[in-house]
Amino acid sequence: MNTQKYKDMVEERTKQTLQKWSELSEVKEKDIYRFLHNLKGTAGTVGLQEVEQFADATLPYFTESSFKSWSAEEWGDYLYPLIQLFDQDSSITIDSVKQLDKKRNNVALPLNDILLIDDDVELVAYLKESLEKQNYYVSIALSAERGLKIFYESKPDLILLDILLPDISGIEVLNQIIGKAKKERIPIIIISGEYSKATQLHAYRLGVMDFLPKPVDIDLFLALIKNRFEMKREWQESIIVDELTGAFNRKHFNQVMKQLICDFKRTERVFTLALIDLDYFKKINDTYGHLIGDEVLQTLSELVQSSIRMEDTFCRFGGEEFAVFLPNTDASSALSVIQRIQEQFAATDFFAKNEIFQVTFSSGISEVTEAENIADKIVEEADQALYASKYAGRNQTTLYTNNLSSTKKRSVLNVIIVDDDALIRRIVTHQFATWEPEDITEVKISSYANGLDFLQSDWYSVDEKYIILLDGVMPDLDGVEVLERIRKTYPEVNILVIMLTGRNNQADIIHALQMGADDYVVKPVHMPELLSRMERLAHRFLF
Repeated sequence: MNTQKYKDMVEERTKQTLQKWSELSEVKEKDIYRFLHNLKGTAGTVGLQEVEQFADATLPYFTESSFKSWSAEEWGDYLYPLIQLFDQDSSITIDSVKQLDKKRNNVALPLNDILLIDDDVELVAYLKESLEKQNYYVSIALSAERGLKIFYESKPDLILLDILLPDISGIEVLNQIIGKAKKERIPIIIISGEYSKATQLHAYRLGVMDFLPKPVDIDLFLALIKNRFEMKREWQESIIVDELTGAFNRKHFNQVMKQLICDFKRTERVFTLALIDLDYFKKINDTYGHLIGDEVLQTLSELVQSSIRMEDTFCRFGGEEFAVFLPNTDASSALSVIQRIQEQFAATDFFAKNEIFQVTFSSGISEVTEAENIADKIVEEADQALYASKYAGRNQTTLYTNNLSSTKKRSVLNVIIVDDDALIRRIVTHQFATWEPEDITEVKISSYANGLDFLQSDWYSVDEKYIILLDGVMPDLDGVEVLERIRKTYPEVNILVIMLTGRNNQADIIHALQMGADDYVVKPVHMPELLSRMERLAHRFLF
């Protein structure tokens, strides 16, 4: 992205603001604070590094809550040097800007998800920044309750856990998650200021992998994290069975697919692939708890494995999605098998909270043909048939046909930017105009200049999903207040919120996370990082 035109806009707007203020007898301190806060984020985003650093260094001299007024002589000593900085930054060539943008856009996306459960917000922010520089994606929970919620919803690759938490002890959290973490092979590392021998022995006996005392040596810490992920990768490469359900895992799925396609090319023996997805599984977890959800997964696995032949292969394809390979079987025969399993599963009773309930699944079937014997194509066809089953009302099985390509359910994601900085809104909207996240059919973009206009608008529909980028500091109604109203008024299941914040706003970060923010991004905004975060969060509730 060529940022020169945005740099020119920032320079023009800054000079206009200073000129306007110079004609006034006094300027309110809160207006100066907002000016510097917005300038810091915008300048850094468009590549005005000197201006960003100046705004960051000057911002602590002003506060948003102050009622003080400053004369032109007073504020001028702090702000007039900005004009010279623009002259320095304007010497940056277009070619150097293009090279910077190219370098930023080529940054690798995070490969591993880390869940950090700790209420020490300064340490959390420091560890998050340090880990994400190493290309990890970090989710933050400042309480045990929030940590448990993220753990069950997102299934992180590694957990960092403090013992002293504001609601319940980290040891109690450990007791609740250790069984599932072991089955999913998720390493747990304790980071705590409470590191007596007795505490460490208890944690190790429960099953934690490592115990790190505070304060943390960041170099040793990062080396340990890298080591544990390398060990985890070696585990995964050596295992082909899903521990929770007893089904084969995704690695074995890929191996079987390759073998069956090779066999088809040699012998022309057909095979079919059936994808199975539990209906409303998230609602089961939310209503009855994740242990009951695990019981549902295990029951389905046992039923399928007892209902298929020895030569058939049953795999766990995703969280609540499974796959069945049926060699030497055409689509119509596979349909009979899956429908029989479907009827038996729908008739199975589950018990929780003094209730009896049933669960169903939807399925899609694809048969390998001479024209379409590529693995990705076979999976895509079965997936389209599965979507058709969901779209038609669930608890049914659909065979893939060429006519199904237009019936795949549309996955629409609404992106809303709420920021009083018009330039930030323009830049972010421009970026998302060409964003094409994987498996999302359409992205709708809207923006608001302040929280009040946003809340009073007709922005919400019960049938759609939303990611809201919310600035932490805005006039009249700040971002945390907007977040609080969102969480009180609308169902959390449909809305993810990312707070945009300055580096000095640690109080805003902790308050926002406590109020239910799903993530935060520090200004200046790095677009590849923001897009990566949004895509990960979107898939948490879209698929």
